[in-house]
Amino acid sequence: MIIGGILDNQWLQAALWMGLALVATLLSVRIAISIALLEIMVGVIGGNFLPLQRTEWVNFLAGFGSILLTFLAGAEVEPQILRKKFKESVGIGFLSFLMPFLGAMAYAYYIGGWTFPQAAIAGISLSTTSVAVVYAVMIETGYNETELGKLILAACFVTDLGTVLALGIFFANYDWHLVLFMAVTAITLLLLPKFTPWFFRKVGSRISEPETKFIFFLLFGLGGLALTAKSEAVLPAYLVGMVLAPFFLANKTLSHRMRVTAFTMLTPFYFLKAGSLVQLSAIWNSAFLILIFLLVKIAAKFVGVWPAAKAFKLGKKESMYTTLLMSTGLTFGTISALFGYTNKVIDQEQYTILVTVVILSAVVPTIIAQKWFQPELKKEGRE
Repeated sequence: MIIGGILDNQWLQAALWMGLALVATLLSVRIAISIALLEIMVGVIGGNFLPLQRTEWVNFLAGFGSILLTFLAGAEVEPQILRKKFKESVGIGFLSFLMPFLGAMAYAYYIGGWTFPQAAIAGISLSTTSVAVVYAVMIETGYNETELGKLILAACFVTDLGTVLALGIFFANYDWHLVLFMAVTAITLLLLPKFTPWFFRKVGSRISEPETKFIFFLLFGLGGLALTAKSEAVLPAYLVGMVLAPFFLANKTLSHRMRVTAFTMLTPFYFLKAGSLVQLSAIWNSAFLILIFLLVKIAAKFVGVWPAAKAFKLGKKESMYTTLLMSTGLTFGTISALFGYTNKVIDQEQYTILVTVVILSAVVPTIIAQKWFQPELKKEGRE
């Protein structure tokens, strides 16, 4: 009777979701682990043992949370860091994508017995680095203000750009929708750096938040065009964030207000939902394969990232920290797996395997990095 009431009552559902988010926050304060990871783990419990419903409004808020978080992560990637550390960010980021993509795809196809399209989805899903998790960790620890943190975020961009391009090359519809999306996105990115400061000066800072609404309008519009082209809404969000990075870095107040909106209301739904997708009952049947895929992903990340980090003269601790954070996966990984399942490329069992591996890769490397390999915090200008 009580459970039925919770299932049917959207306000009680909202209370349950936010209650879980509050529990994760209190645990994060208590045990000093990233809130993103704890929301994922609490989501696993909620999805398996509580009457947690993934309704349309929950899916929308979770999707909005991933888009806004991706935008904010892009806004942290300073153009001068990309220019100054171009070889490092591109080298680390590209190898971070390529090695697990090839490794996971080869294992799924040659050993796992998956078809080539299914193996491609596996490779794409496990090639990612989670901008959402890395950015959340950077904000909580203050590493977003360090050169190392900015380098990692820039490398994340390169990795996930490779993931999205691979998904597009293998599975996109090559029609006028894709051409329209690319053309509108290119024109928007070209005009935004000059139009945005002018527009914000005209409307001014008001309680009605016209600046924030303008950004939301852009993210929704480009995201909608991306979906019609069978791409993903987070890609233009990241690009818009990067283009507007100089403006947002100079307007800390606006950036802070958008962070508060994201981390208070939206990202909890995304991380909790990601955890709730893990079905514990289905994991036992595929535990061995899940472990193998996880090891393949992390090992391939180490093969690609660790030598590159050392070659670019990062210290031992910094190289390990970078490699572990680049081993995380979540946003693009779950999106790629869901794309494969929705389009009937992979089945339910394969989807569960990939999503579980993706979520484990968000949790395990990040905890290890934070607990044992976190370098000393040295903000720029405070050496």
